[in-house]
Amino acid sequence: MTIAANSFARPLVLTTALCLTGLISPQAKAADGDDWEWIVAPYLWAVSFDTDLERTEPPAGGLSSDSTFDDVLDKLDGVFEVHLEGQQDQWGMFADFTYLGLSDSDDHPRFHTESDLDGRLFELAGVWNPSAGRYQGLDVFAGLRYIDIDFGVQFDPVNPLFNTTSFDGSESFNDFMLGARYTWALNDRWGVTVRGDGSFGDTEGTWNASGVVNYRMTHGAWLFGYRYLSVEMENGGTDIDLTLDGPMIGYGFTF
Repeated sequence: MTIAANSFARPLVLTTALCLTGLISPQAKAADGDDWEWIVAPYLWAVSFDTDLERTEPPAGGLSSDSTFDDVLDKLDGVFEVHLEGQQDQWGMFADFTYLGLSDSDDHPRFHTESDLDGRLFELAGVWNPSAGRYQGLDVFAGLRYIDIDFGVQFDPVNPLFNTTSFDGSESFNDFMLGARYTWALNDRWGVTVRGDGSFGDTEGTWNASGVVNYRMTHGAWLFGYRYLSVEMENGGTDIDLTLDGPMIGYGFTF
């Protein structure tokens, strides 16, 4: 017996999704000379998600659903998200780290599932601004997107003639990431940033897009936006397609 398309929703937010450079774009006052300007920003992504898992092993059947942020909160075991970025007049860099511990259980017409996931996403990239502007105008960036997952699902069939089966996988993925963003300075305090990027390598492809409004304070900026992330991975004969999107909020501390 086979599962041709076993689809179920899970908060697999490694995040892929998973880089937040678009979130960290406050219009900070540029420093003189070659001094670096740094931003550290913890953030929250109120994510809704949809996940498709394809296997060719028992149990037979399929299911498909979506989950909202309220559902994710009930299943979170732990979360940690932070972004670091530094820029000079024309060159810069950023690093972003996300950890999520998730668990879930569901009853379906033909079987019951118990699932859990620990996910870690790390991004490191260099930034270049052709107009020599700090956190304004056009930025292009390139670097590494690293994804590490521990993923397990147990299928308990309702029909006692079928045995309980499980899938456990642990794997890391390294991708080359390339993207761009553009920041408009509306006035001394308000700014808007849009960003898009993609990465390829060990994954089948990752796509990320975001839009962020920032409000600058004396020693930082409030950040409000929306992000969409799509990830395709293959792990031990299992194809995992992830789509994550939702509003973001954070605060960037500048120094």
